[in-house]
Amino acid sequence: MSNSQKIYFFSQKPIRLANKGKIKRIISILFLKEKKELVALNCIFCSDTFLLKINQQFLNHNFFTDVITFNLSPNELKIEGEIYISIDRVKQNSIKLGVDRSEELLRVILHGALHLCGYNDKNLSQIIKMRKRENELLRLYNRFP
Repeated sequence: MSNSQKIYFFSQKPIRLANKGKIKRIISILFLKEKKELVALNCIFCSDTFLLKINQQFLNHNFFTDVITFNLSPNELKIEGEIYISIDRVKQNSIKLGVDRSEELLRVILHGALHLCGYNDKNLSQIIKMRKRENELLRLYNRFP
């Protein structure tokens, strides 16, 4: 089974996700380049309210966020995870940053996948490294037919 067949998209909140196959291919390439075996990845699109409850329940944070990633992997090489994405936050962030909503959504999906590959964003140097990798993946996505 190819990596693309191990990536699933679910929606708690209605969303139009264009180019699902292309998104899956980019995520698959990421995992191959990072030398990680993808077992399964669920991307769940939800509302601010839904993600806030997850943030409070599992992370003891009481604020809105655009993405929360759960690594459910048995080890560092075989990756299984869930990426929860607030469509409300993505919309607000795209307006605030002046970028297309679909580009911001893709960046957030890739951000979550990078977390599963071991990237963090707790300090400035980690943020810079992660943003650089996000940008590389976005450029690769834009070059794909």
